Amino acid sequence: MSFGQMLTGKRVILHLDLDYFFAQCEEREDPSLRGKPVVVCVYSARGGDSGVVSTSNYVARKYGVRAGMPITWAKKQLKNEDAFFIPVRKAFYQQVSEDIMQRLHGYADIFEQVSIDEAFLDVTQRVSGDFRLGEVLAKEIREVIRVGEGLTCSVGVGSNKLVAKIAAGQNKPDGLKIVKPNEVTNFLYPLPIGELPGVGKKTEKIMIEKGIMTVGDLGKYRVEELISVFGKAIGTYFYNASKGIDETPIQDGKRVKQVSRITTLREDTRDLKAILVEVHQLCEDVHVIIKKKNLRFKSVSLIAVIENLTTRTRSITLETPTNALNIMKTRSQRLLEGLLQEDQVKIRRIGVKTSRFVYDVHQKNLTTFIK
Repeated sequence: MSFGQMLTGKRVILHLDLDYFFAQCEEREDPSLRGKPVVVCVYSARGGDSGVVSTSNYVARKYGVRAGMPITWAKKQLKNEDAFFIPVRKAFYQQVSEDIMQRLHGYADIFEQVSIDEAFLDVTQRVSGDFRLGEVLAKEIREVIRVGEGLTCSVGVGSNKLVAKIAAGQNKPDGLKIVKPNEVTNFLYPLPIGELPGVGKKTEKIMIEKGIMTVGDLGKYRVEELISVFGKAIGTYFYNASKGIDETPIQDGKRVKQVSRITTLREDTRDLKAILVEVHQLCEDVHVIIKKKNLRFKSVSLIAVIENLTTRTRSITLETPTNALNIMKTRSQRLLEGLLQEDQVKIRRIGVKTSRFVYDVHQKNLTTFIK
């Protein structure tokens, strides 16, 4: 594909999204769960129903169950239903994901995994820029995943990443939506403004206050007007996005930006020794990952969710990149001590994050991904 093709929109891009992935994996393992509310939960160390919903199947969602909801709330929503609450099994889901992503690689000219359950495929050369062949290929991929992995997925086909991603969300679950270049305006303009990537709750509220209810409403604004409200970068993005313009290339391989782990303490506390036990274990967990990925970090951060559920983050930057576990532990301890000295708060959840990575120049690994 030439650079000119990329700029003129003559690309054929697929966005694939594995439907309610964690819960669907559980349904595959135990078919008796199908048709019943299934809720995958992240239980905390406090025991009982302490924790939050990671995801749920569409049956549970009909009752208002959503990701991030406290498990106790989800159980109230489903109190009269034959619902199943299952502890999250991240390692299992990761293995399923890796198997699927490996299959997808073979269908793409350029492949980009963006999360454990999503990927972009540039198939322009494979289908000679023909959207009819792109649709055939998308159907083939969906069938391969259905038969080979026992899972469904939703696929959007468009001339760029933005359009393909929005299309993939239109007919979920188990859906397929094709948006040809000459159909972009008719496809985008009727959509609620909240469906445009990058429009969160706060931005949606601002737009609605200005009478911007749909993508079409946004498309009526001049770029200068949007820049005056949202700033140059975001305003320009919204202007282009409303018209279905996105020149972002598919990136074959994604560098890891951060590696983090967080846990819930058994009780709210400011006991340094008790918290350090968890911090050191988190450091060891993070260290295993960065060693496997051949990474050296230059920044260490401590994330603390305090008793009123607000978050405090403290970071330190190293002079030179390293992958040393002892440095991660000592810097994390220093950050924790400083946080406890600054404020007389009790900590509920504690996390460790490393970032600003440098890849080992002799052992790069650009085909591994972390959500």
